[in-house]
Amino acid sequence: MSTLFAERFKSARLMNGFSLQDLSDKLKNKITRQALHKYERGDVVPDSEMIGLLCDVLAVRPDYFFRDMQVKLGEIEFRKLKKLPAREEHRIVEHAIDYLTRYIELEQLLNIESRFINPLENRPPINSLNDIEDAAAEVRKVWNMGTDAISNVVELLEDHHVKVIYINAGDAYDGMQTWVVSHNVPVIAINENMVKKDDRKRFTAMHELAHLILPLPEQLNEKEKEKICHQFAAAMLFPAEALRNELGRHRTRIHVQELGALKKQYGISMQAIIMRAKDLDIISDAYCRQLFVFFKQMNWRIEEPVNYEGKETSNRFDQLIFRALAEEVISVSKAASLKNQKLAEFHQQSLLME
Repeated sequence: MSTLFAERFKSARLMNGFSLQDLSDKLKNKITRQALHKYERGDVVPDSEMIGLLCDVLAVRPDYFFRDMQVKLGEIEFRKLKKLPAREEHRIVEHAIDYLTRYIELEQLLNIESRFINPLENRPPINSLNDIEDAAAEVRKVWNMGTDAISNVVELLEDHHVKVIYINAGDAYDGMQTWVVSHNVPVIAINENMVKKDDRKRFTAMHELAHLILPLPEQLNEKEKEKICHQFAAAMLFPAEALRNELGRHRTRIHVQELGALKKQYGISMQAIIMRAKDLDIISDAYCRQLFVFFKQMNWRIEEPVNYEGKETSNRFDQLIFRALAEEVISVSKAASLKNQKLAEFHQQSLLME
């Protein structure tokens, strides 16, 4: 038990971004850094009073420290904006592990098959824009999506066994993707601190999906891979057939309000629509550059003049919690534990959801 506690204690500490001294300070020096180090080495297991204090500071439930099941992640790829500090990377990864452990345990309790099937598994490597278009069309076909706008990207991915996590991290990355190797479950983590608007959340989620499922040639550099994943995300959000139906096959001018209306309908930024129209030869390279110069002059590169109003969340985890309660698979206290909430907090949230 001391080894299990030691491992879980370290995970909780890293999940909060604390050093041992930070944790001692948060505990108002009721225990020294040296004593905490003994917990982490597995030399000592704290008593129930100290476990209660640790739970309050580390924002976990007592059973967290003694939970046998813990998922293992494969290689992790961050879409970095700047160098990611080691402490921040540990915090993000441990948050993901904790959430995924609880999520997969819940699915196992309900005997739900969560194995992901890659719609592009047998396709040859991507070598052209046509390959990207064909790949996006194939995913939409396999997932029975047609060419309509996607109402909720996160819910769509969750329905197809891709786990999507929102984490409020620093300013070093937009998104991250990996696999739960033991369960063949793909994982996408989106940084809400950097990706705040719903159209960016949708694009980021699809971009990370591209990294997970596209057969990318090994010889490509990172910049080339990023471009392909951008184009795949745009193709998923706004299929070529739909874009040509909306804009026509060739245009010499596009009104800003027209772009805004399409953004509201398809949940993709106006600038991404411009790039997509250029890639599909609906507009010329020269007119594409002209539009981007105009957006820069108007200070619209970051804050566009039209907002997309959507709801990029999934209620699947909560729905499974209440399904398990209704079927008497779990107790209320277990439900609170799976939600990482105190019992009173879970009761209060349940009342608000009724």
